[in-house]
Order: sequence, then C-alpha cells, then structure tokens
Amino acid sequence: MDTFELHRGTRPLLVSLPHDGSAIPADLALRMTPAARRAPDTDWYVSRLYAFARELGASVLVPKYSRYVVDLNRPSDDTSLYPGQNTTGLCPAVRFNGEPVYLDGQAPSAAEIGERTGRYWRPYHDALRGELDRIRAAHGRALLWDGHSIRGSGLPFLFDGRLPDLNLGTAGGSSCSAALQQRLESVLAAQTGYDWVANGRFKGGHITRHYGAPQDGIDAVQLEISQRCYMDEDSGEYDEAKAAQLQVLLRRLLEVALVE
Repeated sequence: MDTFELHRGTRPLLVSLPHDGSAIPADLALRMTPAARRAPDTDWYVSRLYAFARELGASVLVPKYSRYVVDLNRPSDDTSLYPGQNTTGLCPAVRFNGEPVYLDGQAPSAAEIGERTGRYWRPYHDALRGELDRIRAAHGRALLWDGHSIRGSGLPFLFDGRLPDLNLGTAGGSSCSAALQQRLESVLAAQTGYDWVANGRFKGGHITRHYGAPQDGIDAVQLEISQRCYMDEDSGEYDEAKAAQLQVLLRRLLEVALVE
C-alpha cells in the first residue's frame, strides 16, 4: 500500500511534511464525526508551499494519509511531547478545537492503534531514516527540515490568543547546531513581513527531537507556519500572492540552512 511519496534530491537537505496528507480510509471515516471526516487539522497546502524545495535539490517526503489515521510526528509509544499541556495523540481522539474525532464508542482500541502504527507510521519513518542515512553518506552531513502549518488563532485548546506567524523549533537548541540556529534566527530577525519566535509553543515534535543529532552530522529544524500567512483560514483557499511572498523567505531560510 502506498502511504507516502519520496522524491530523492541531490543536496544534503530532506524536507519532511508529515501532516500534509488528508486521506482517510472509507471504513475509518464512517466511525468519525461529519466534521472530522473533512480532516480539518491538516497542514493544508504545505507540499504546494514547499514545492520550490525540489529546485534547490532537496529530497521531499510527503504522506498520503491524514494525521487522524496516525500522527507521524508523535512517538510510536504515544508519550506526550508537551507534558502538562493539551495536545493530540498518536491516533487522535480529539481535534485541535477539543471536539471529538469519533462518534460515541468508535475510538480506536490499543490493538487498532498498534496496527495503524505498523501500517502507516512505520513505513514513513523507515523512509525518513533511510533517506537521512543516504544523504549523510553522500554528503557527510544531512539537514532535516520538518515543515508544518496550523490555524494561527481560535484554537484555545492548544494555545491562547494568536500564534506568531513563524514558529521555529529546535528542541530548545538540541536538535541542530548553534551556528545553524543563529543563521536562521538572523534571517528571521532581518525581515519585517512576519513576526516569529524560536522554541515557543511549538519547540519541535517527535521528528525533530528524534532525528536531530548535530553531533552525528544530522541537523533537524521544525518550522510551524500560521496558515494566515499563505491561505484564507476561514474559506480554506490557497492565496497565491501571500504564498509567493512567504516562499521568498522560506527559500532564504533553506539556502542559509545549507551553508556549511
């Protein structure tokens, strides 16, 4: 079963987009609420937003299925990434707004979660690990860029008020070198179009934390983008003009990240 698409590039850069998928198997959708069947917590259009990365020679890894099937940015044992804060799990039972994903009595059992982990989660992570290893063997280093987006306001279940436009996460500086983080922050500080924060509410999920190993030549960075920066959050429509403006900055961030 095809659960992801991997484009292999020529540079030491892998762009992972673990929440771009929106497909939900028909039998599973029947157990979900009507609202959840539309996969509203998808990181809408991020593969479209990062399409330019292929021009930079990046490898790009994109899943087919929704985070409601299994969340690829959670650890397989479902340990909380943000203890003490509201979050969603490996096979989410609640949406970002706190409402249920499933109809009464239809949430997955532990056995089903294990089956989904094997069917959907494991292949993505095997591909991610394999591509990072290939890149490092070919170039002596690898940069993992984990791209995300989320509605930037109106989600009190997850955060208060308004999320900054750009949210850089490096697990508190442990998932990438200090030099790389400084270069990225310098680019963000020099621009005036977007507000930003480093290691705020979103410090990096499982992928950033697990694969980032700067001491071994693998730097990992997560960027969570507020969706208002490139789309209309209410209508769900992609905004070409907004996206083009944002892509200039994203390209610059990836370019300085590739500097040795």
